[in-house]
Amino acid sequence: MTKLLEKAFSEASKLSEQDQDAIAGVVLAELASEERWNELFANSQDMLAELAGEALAEHKAGKTKVLDCND
Repeated sequence: MTKLLEKAFSEASKLSEQDQDAIAGVVLAELASEERWNELFANSQDMLAELAGEALAEHKAGKTKVLDCND
C-alpha cells in the first residue's frame, strides 16, 4: 500500500462509522467501475478494429470530408 493511501485510510478511520461506510462505498464503486471499464475496453478490440476499417474504407471511397475546425 502506498503512503498516500495509508494516510487517506488513517484519516478516514477518524470519521464516524457512517462517514467511513460512505467513503468505503465510494471507493468500492470506483474500483468496480474501473474494472468494468477495463473489461469493456479489453473485449472491444475486435469491434474497434472493424469500425476503424469501415472508416478507412469510407475515406478511401471519398465518402468523408475535411473537418474545418475554424467554423
